Amino acid sequence: MKLLMLIVDEAKKETLEVFLNRAGVLGYTEIPHAVGVGSTGPRLGSGAFPKTSAVIFTIVEATAVDALVADLKVHCEDCGEKVKAVVWGVEGVL
Repeated sequence: MKLLMLIVDEAKKETLEVFLNRAGVLGYTEIPHAVGVGSTGPRLGSGAFPKTSAVIFTIVEATAVDALVADLKVHCEDCGEKVKAVVWGVEGVL
């Protein structure tokens, strides 16, 4: 199994949620209103830098990760949104 962490502009999270649902992802956990600084600039939820991100975690079968990430890349090209994706190995789920 693999843990997939997706970071997306808060304003685009619903589009990503629809994508995940259509891709057959059965469940996820979301951390809304995430703040930080990265390649897309400051996202601090402040007056000067009002944007925030959403962080979405999901666990998928290892055999499904490559296809899901490839489909996500196509989805991002189509909608013009940047999504950061990080994949970790999962040793077990309790």
